[in-house]
Amino acid sequence: MTTWVENPRGGRDRGLRGIVRAWAEVLGRPRRFFRHGVAPGDQAPGLVFAVAMAVIYAASLSVLDPSRFPAGGPLRAAVTVLLVGVLVAPAVLHLLAALQTLLLMAVVRDRAGVSETVQVIAYATAPAPFAAIPIPEVRVACCLYGATLLVVGLGVVHDTTRLRAFVAGTVPAVLLFGVGFGGSDALVDLLLSWYII
Repeated sequence: MTTWVENPRGGRDRGLRGIVRAWAEVLGRPRRFFRHGVAPGDQAPGLVFAVAMAVIYAASLSVLDPSRFPAGGPLRAAVTVLLVGVLVAPAVLHLLAALQTLLLMAVVRDRAGVSETVQVIAYATAPAPFAAIPIPEVRVACCLYGATLLVVGLGVVHDTTRLRAFVAGTVPAVLLFGVGFGGSDALVDLLLSWYII
């Protein structure tokens, strides 16, 4: 998973500039990004990207919405953010990639490899930092866009229909964006506020 391919076929640029460029491209032109920015065996930039998005999300959450953050105080918050970057984000990415691969095997006969699946999941987290904003509408919109990016990426990278990509990507999208980034709770809060009003 962490292999750094020296000469990837169409992979991502390295470093901070590469992360920022990938972030802008996947948010603005996802189909083009997934078509040209995902390369077989080039998982390291995707892993770094996902970790960066998770760390930005966790750090922003600790400042903007401390009631949802699991640690109080600056030192505990810093340790928690560090754990997110070192342990939680890579582990979640690995587990979701394994689950996504199994689901793809069930619905897509000729598909790309596990490496490409990992990259799709990683880059689909691009809207996640905005999910730290404590406004339910914003959080729901970010998580829905992230889920959409996942489905679009699966369709493009694995060369399958939107329906098959949707079927294969629904459970990982719910786990990642609904549970992990708080989209489900935000949706419930939003629906309750509409009901009460």
